[in-house]
Amino acid sequence: MPEIFTIGYEGADSERFLLALKDAGITSVADVRAVALSRKRGFSKNALRGTLVEAGIGYEHYRELGTPAAGRAAARAGDADTMHRIFCEEVLTTAAATEALARLAKEAAAAPVCLLCFERDPAHCHRRILSGRLAAQGFKVTDLFPPQL
Repeated sequence: MPEIFTIGYEGADSERFLLALKDAGITSVADVRAVALSRKRGFSKNALRGTLVEAGIGYEHYRELGTPAAGRAAARAGDADTMHRIFCEEVLTTAAATEALARLAKEAAAAPVCLLCFERDPAHCHRRILSGRLAAQGFKVTDLFPPQL
């Protein structure tokens, strides 16, 4: 059975985050943030890609699988239900998201891939929805939790 991993970097630093990926044998990170910028040092797209590549881990930004602004606002407000509804209605119904999810499934079937977003708890993040879609295709889902600071 193929496996898909998920991770959120909330509460972790780059070192602990990278250690969690390495310990799980991750070969590639699928960044599913709509906007791959972060105020947290080391987690903006270019810095993160550089750190991962240096560690021998691939990186791909799946912008098409990111949560739109209204969904991100709902998540920040602690309203996971609204964020999930917005994501499912406004993103997963698009051809771009369908194609990106198919590419992601193909990549994850070949090697250990980890979905990346900010939220530590996947229940409060859209990566739970994405991993659920992949689970329906036969993937085992494993959530990674880097040690917090």
